[in-house]
Amino acid sequence: MAPTDITKPAPPQHIAIIMDGNGRWAKKRGLPRTAGHAAGAESFRRIANYCRTLGVRYLTVYAFSTENWKRSSEEVAGIMKLLRRYLEEALQDMEKNRVCFRFFGDLSKLSPDLQKLCHDAEKRSEDYDVQVNFCLNYGGRDEIVQAARRFAEDVAAGKHNPEDLTEDLLSGYLYSADVPDPELIIRPSGEKRTSNFLLWQSAYSEYVFMNVLWPDFSPSDLDEAIEEYHRRNRRFGGT
Repeated sequence: MAPTDITKPAPPQHIAIIMDGNGRWAKKRGLPRTAGHAAGAESFRRIANYCRTLGVRYLTVYAFSTENWKRSSEEVAGIMKLLRRYLEEALQDMEKNRVCFRFFGDLSKLSPDLQKLCHDAEKRSEDYDVQVNFCLNYGGRDEIVQAARRFAEDVAAGKHNPEDLTEDLLSGYLYSADVPDPELIIRPSGEKRTSNFLLWQSAYSEYVFMNVLWPDFSPSDLDEAIEEYHRRNRRFGGT
């Protein structure tokens, strides 16, 4: 069924994806893990473009976690090289695609040139409507800790009192400030855990776990996940 079919329910406005399974995809083919990440990057392009055609307003992807630094230096360097290449190409196509880029995570740990690419991408695309959020050097617990620290700093500076703190106020200190929570979170690869991803924002998200490795994830897999989302009864604690 075509994405524009009027009988098809509208997709969630915010979809988040844990892009998992690149290493296993490569191992199954006797390839280095970096080859899996390269294939995963192509899968991201494919799915990001498809989300745009479906009318998805926000796409958030888990690109590199705070725990991923534990991997081999070769693998980390390969991931960063792929990200650098993608951003360089994206900056060239920014006007055509009209996609807003945001980065959730502590970018200070990245190389200066990669930090600059991230900041340039955010600045040049800030007025565009469709938004892709890259979780880069990101961890859900770390995000909450950083938000709490920033609030504490504002209390110390006299901008707030401790009793001012509410869920809405704390949300404004998160990397995802002003971005609605994801309605749907997809994890391919067969694993069934959240892996420190969007812990605060996922309080009422629908999770769909799928037995397909991320490099093989296709638009039809996304359609399947969205169909499963529409079969859920979202009560938000009600009856």
